[in-house]
Amino acid sequence: MSGRVLMVQGCTSDAGKSALVTALCRWLHRRGVRVAPFKPQNMALNSAVTADGGEIGRAQAVQAQAAGLAPHTDFNPVLLKPNSDTGAQVILHGRAVANMDARGYHDYKRTAMQAVLASHARLVAGFEAVIVEGAGSPAEINLRAGDVANMGYAEAVDCPVLLIADIDRGGVFAHLVGTLALLSDSERARVAGFVINRFRGDIALLQPGLDWLERETGKPVLGVLPYLQGLHLDAEDALPRERTHKAQAALRVAVPALPRISNHTDFDPLRAHPQVELHYVGPGETPPACDLIVLPGSKSTRADLAWLRANGWEEAIARHLRYGGKLIGICGGLQMLGRAMHDPLGIEGAPGSSQGLGWLELDTTLEPHKQLRNVAGRLVLDDAPIRGYEIHCGLSSGPALARATSRLDDGRLDGACSEDGQVFASYLHGLFDEPAALAALLRWAGLRDAATVDMQALRETAIERLADAVEAHLDTERLVALLGLKTDTEAAACAP
Repeated sequence: MSGRVLMVQGCTSDAGKSALVTALCRWLHRRGVRVAPFKPQNMALNSAVTADGGEIGRAQAVQAQAAGLAPHTDFNPVLLKPNSDTGAQVILHGRAVANMDARGYHDYKRTAMQAVLASHARLVAGFEAVIVEGAGSPAEINLRAGDVANMGYAEAVDCPVLLIADIDRGGVFAHLVGTLALLSDSERARVAGFVINRFRGDIALLQPGLDWLERETGKPVLGVLPYLQGLHLDAEDALPRERTHKAQAALRVAVPALPRISNHTDFDPLRAHPQVELHYVGPGETPPACDLIVLPGSKSTRADLAWLRANGWEEAIARHLRYGGKLIGICGGLQMLGRAMHDPLGIEGAPGSSQGLGWLELDTTLEPHKQLRNVAGRLVLDDAPIRGYEIHCGLSSGPALARATSRLDDGRLDGACSEDGQVFASYLHGLFDEPAALAALLRWAGLRDAATVDMQALRETAIERLADAVEAHLDTERLVALLGLKTDTEAAACAP
């Protein structure tokens, strides 16, 4: 097998692939290795804008940070953004190319693989090591034909694979042995070892199982990673599983969990804030009493607006504002707050128009060209600095835009607010990331003397903790050998 490329595949979704790739990138970066992350195919609605003006999954942007790099489209050449239960927008090398249903994309995989291999070749030529993340599970045998995301890629480039499983789910040995059993002989041969993730307890009690696993499979266990509480890392896609109650919370925030919610990582600073309790409100749940409602981004804005109405949010928002609450709309949320949304070309579904919620005097028309920008500027509120990114097809117009919420460094104005100051809207994702902007928005929402939360610093701390876990709990000599790099023992032997 070729060195310099190591792939992490998981027995299940959310087994810890993204976190392990992030950890390995920082661990290698700390050793002075020029390393790049790579995810051949990602299906996610949390995305980032790259330095070369494209769009990739947010997890790969975090992995780039771990490697000391700016995000680049080669780190995630194929991004699928679901816009229905059976279809998705297909993005190649950062640019949207088409909307396809599952069968249509299956037929398109040969083209997708060409994009993957082109990015792979550039990364291998430009870096000493490439750490690759699979998607879902390699044992999804119904998707094996034309596979781009897991063993299809590994076989094409002839790289070793680590298989990671989440012990916190239960059944970890069945996950690992069952996954191996469903692989072909050549795929099974390239599995170089196992990593067990999210372990809590006495490792001595786990050791008999690890010994059995190695005897039965002939594969080494490269280590057992502990359950790390309080990691502040951008989620690849799924909404956070845990619900936290903060006894000292002074500000309550409600976010509707839209069926096609996008870039919900916008709310990570609010979830991390010690004085804020954030509640994602799902289907069938009554919108709760709160101080602030935030309407998030959406990949299918008109359909998600219909979902809001069906779940009682139109009345809940009216009641909330009548009693003095505050309301923020971000990206698709901004569009929903206007008078009307028009999709004449069927960009997000069937062509047509929808009546908006009517809290801002603006109208939005969806157009084929997607706006992709990294931006900086200042909030009108307290002149606080902001840094974020735009990912949207809609263009908005109307009198409300004269009351902008931000002045951008490129000379443009962004967003709109209501005349009474209760409704604030912006196209910018990452609105809460800058500490001063977060504090200004929380003061506007009613939280006085807000504590400072720096999301970038929290991400950096989480990345360092992950790399520390690799150093402490994985067989790093074997990892270095798999990448074809000099081990510490070899380096010491070569030292003068």
